[in-house]
Amino acid sequence: MAVIHSAPKFASNEGVRDTLVAALGAHVIASKEDHGEIVLTVARDAIVDALRLLRDEHDYQQLMEIAGVDYPDRPERFEVVYMLLSVTKNHRLMVKVSAAENTPVPTVTTLWPVAGWLEREVFDMYGVIFAGNPDLRRILTDYGFEGHPQRKDFPLTGYVELRYSEEDQRVVYEPVKLAQDLRQFDFMSPWEGANYVLPGDEKAVAAPSPPPPPAPPVDKPKTTDGPEQSGAGEPANTVAAKPEHASPPAMVETGQPEPGAPTSTNAEAYKGSPKDEGPKP
Repeated sequence: MAVIHSAPKFASNEGVRDTLVAALGAHVIASKEDHGEIVLTVARDAIVDALRLLRDEHDYQQLMEIAGVDYPDRPERFEVVYMLLSVTKNHRLMVKVSAAENTPVPTVTTLWPVAGWLEREVFDMYGVIFAGNPDLRRILTDYGFEGHPQRKDFPLTGYVELRYSEEDQRVVYEPVKLAQDLRQFDFMSPWEGANYVLPGDEKAVAAPSPPPPPAPPVDKPKTTDGPEQSGAGEPANTVAAKPEHASPPAMVETGQPEPGAPTSTNAEAYKGSPKDEGPKP
């Protein structure tokens, strides 16, 4: 049985970008299509009207996610990205707005109540302020946390650390104390070599010492053709030929004790000795 459904298996972007840009009009600052996705950049003050139009007139019913992006070099360093889904058209759309550190972005909780949690996450991680959010509190970090972890100017180690104190019987906050220096890994192969100074490299010699100069040429090579030149001579040959320097004769087993050898101390020698006899009954 064939299943008839209004949503196609694969949604096409053909004509969608032009239609939405024409519908939003002056609210659109820029638009593009990258990696199979349509991205619309909208004026910050008009974000609520733009999203309402997309929801009511173009069937983008669901707000799937709100994400933050940080560009420290820009005057308005943050981007807030709204990801929309059309259930009936099986199509997704991304809408962006820009904001500075002290520039509030209008809340969209009046359009989608779920945006309250999503805006709290962006506020917690990046510090973007959403004007009109009824409960703009931190949602991922701890109470009393200072700073925003996803900013590129936030240290990887943080500012404070917490532990349980046996003395105070509670969790205490302390400045970060690292047991060792924080290491930055570049994932380079050991044989490629790093382009910075590694620990211990300061002990190495900056430049290799020059090789020693070559030896001067010799007119007549020195040789030892006779014993008078080697230092051996006749006396050394005579001493080496004496019989006491020869190897000792090989040992031969005869079964007889050598003259002057000590008496055997094995058990057979003491067999029958009066000292070994016990008391007689």
